[in-house]
Amino acid sequence: MTKLKYLLSFATQPRAISHSNHKEQILNCLTYGLLVIVALCAGFLLWDLSNSPRDGFFHGKRDSHTLILDLEHIQEVALNPEGEQRARNVNCTFWDCLNIYKCEHDRLKVYIYPLQEFVDERSDKVATTLSSEYFQILEAVLKSRYYTSNPNEACLFLPSLDLLNQNVFDKHLAGAALASLDFWDRGANHIIFNMLPGGSPSYNTVLDVNTDNAIIFGGGFDSWSYRPGFDVAIPVWSPRLVQQHAHATAQRKFLLVVAQLSILPRFVRTLRELTSAHSEQLLLVGACESLDLAMRCPLSQHHKTLEYPRLLSRGKFCLLGRSLRLGQPDLVEIMSQHCIPVIAVDNYVLPFEDVIDWSLASVRIRESELHAVMQKLKAISSVKIVEMQKQVQWLYSKYFKDLKTVTLTALEVLESRIFPLRARSSRQWNVIDTNARSTFNPLFLPSLAPKSQGFTAVILTYDRVESLFLLIQKLAVVPSLQSILVIWNNQKKSPPHLSTFPSISKPLKIRQTKENKLSNRFYPYPEIETEAILTIDDDIIMLTTDELDFGYEVWREFPDHIVGFPSRIHVWDNVTMRWHYESEWTNQISMVLTGAAFHHKYWSHMYTHAMPGDIKDWVDEHMNCEDIAMNFLVANITNNPPIKVTPRKKFKCPECTNTEMLSADLNHMRERSACIDRFSKIYGRMPLRTVEFRADPVLFRDNFPDKLKRYNDIGSL
Repeated sequence: MTKLKYLLSFATQPRAISHSNHKEQILNCLTYGLLVIVALCAGFLLWDLSNSPRDGFFHGKRDSHTLILDLEHIQEVALNPEGEQRARNVNCTFWDCLNIYKCEHDRLKVYIYPLQEFVDERSDKVATTLSSEYFQILEAVLKSRYYTSNPNEACLFLPSLDLLNQNVFDKHLAGAALASLDFWDRGANHIIFNMLPGGSPSYNTVLDVNTDNAIIFGGGFDSWSYRPGFDVAIPVWSPRLVQQHAHATAQRKFLLVVAQLSILPRFVRTLRELTSAHSEQLLLVGACESLDLAMRCPLSQHHKTLEYPRLLSRGKFCLLGRSLRLGQPDLVEIMSQHCIPVIAVDNYVLPFEDVIDWSLASVRIRESELHAVMQKLKAISSVKIVEMQKQVQWLYSKYFKDLKTVTLTALEVLESRIFPLRARSSRQWNVIDTNARSTFNPLFLPSLAPKSQGFTAVILTYDRVESLFLLIQKLAVVPSLQSILVIWNNQKKSPPHLSTFPSISKPLKIRQTKENKLSNRFYPYPEIETEAILTIDDDIIMLTTDELDFGYEVWREFPDHIVGFPSRIHVWDNVTMRWHYESEWTNQISMVLTGAAFHHKYWSHMYTHAMPGDIKDWVDEHMNCEDIAMNFLVANITNNPPIKVTPRKKFKCPECTNTEMLSADLNHMRERSACIDRFSKIYGRMPLRTVEFRADPVLFRDNFPDKLKRYNDIGSL
């Protein structure tokens, strides 16, 4: 039986092997067939790619090739003028017509479409032609920090379609060309440059092209067509602008010069009447018989010619009057000669009005009050005129001197809306940099300091061990604390052994100083590994965990400010003619005491190594005013005030007696007033800025469940 089983087993083996070979042959055939098909497909794909244009830009693919503005190789695109177009959305705002989610980076990124010539497929009519001015605008963006060659990372899109002057292109074809752009998406996140909108007879104040939700950088807005916070008002450029050598303080013969050719006739009649009454102070010129736009002739002396725009330097003020178009190149021509613009155009939205304070550099009057313009100008003092001339000169060189500057300024205005943490303050936009150190912020920090890094608490102490230990225990439970550094400022007594300190989960280090100086709290110790430093006195034990954590979060958003809890103010005494230090509870603050405040480690370096004059030595000698000195230092460099957080105003140590507290000394307040007066003389100015501002957590006082609030334990007064 066993032998039979063996024979049966042996007899069946060849069949099994034969069946297996048959399956294997079938699988091999299928595999080879699939490989042949894949190879053929791959070969066809490679052949197709090698013979087709690289149009990654137009299909949203990543393309790292930088755009080349080659005027000899412009791609021609056939247009269907009957395609869908949408009119300009007059109700657009920043919140509903801009896709903010495209702006993922912390800086503005602009993609420029390749140069294209859009042609009507039926009539062969060209939609627009590229002007030298628009070429300069494209080139300015291309060479700027805003440009990106990758449309996938772009926040904004700039068409290469020239729409600067509405008089020179077909409006309907231009709208069709915009709608045909690959990333148009109803105009979302697209910017359109236009300086001369409208046309005869209506002369609209905005581009008469179907731009849908696009942002308009326009040169002729009035208050009705301008969409605040969305559009950007830009100047109308003048091809006659050249660099001049006029001086803001130069002697100017005429109080008012009027050289604009396009003023409406009814206003010209008023100006003629004013000229007859003020012939020595008002110069009124018009077009010459030769019709040369670079020349002007006095209306009473047609044979006499004056070079334009240089003749504007003869006047202290120059008039910009109402014409058919609100926006005129005369404004930048006036500014180029450092003449103060007198703007008699109702409802005109001035260039970069969102950020530029035009009241510092211009005079604005109603059209109906043009007859009284001379009286208004005569009432302005000579000192004020010189200040305004300097401001005009500075604004022109800063924001208007060429098309590149105008373009980059417009983009910065838009960037400040999208990334408000990167925005310049109004003071930075408008104040002349007379002292470079006073306005230059050297930190170069990101818009938001990293949260993961946390802060280092630097505790200055002398001999109050009990309150020191209590403070360490409270600080240790703050989530954003990274480490604690104790500065033992007592040379006569050694600090307690580390084993006697409270047991905490955060790193704790002790450093004994060689001399008892208040400035020791600001030394940039190598043990400090974080950007954020919390300087805190050993008796400030009343602050809660939520207050300290919230203070750090505020500092992260304003890392170049001093952010803290106890605040003070400086005031000017008209009787003694000196500055005084005030500790009264008011809504105004100009200093935050560094007994409980966050600051960037950079300021510790500046305090130690770059403090002006003998301020640091004076502080160490008198054992007072180190916090005032730090506030002066930061304010002088940044021109920014400190930030007070939370409403708490009481910072007295309940466990400490008054005899132990430095501030109990009767001479303390008098010395601090003397500090402010002394420091202001050393700096040559008063850098401290007074504000009415306090940062509080959202909802902390509202009647909401505690679980909906991030910070619940915020102290009161």
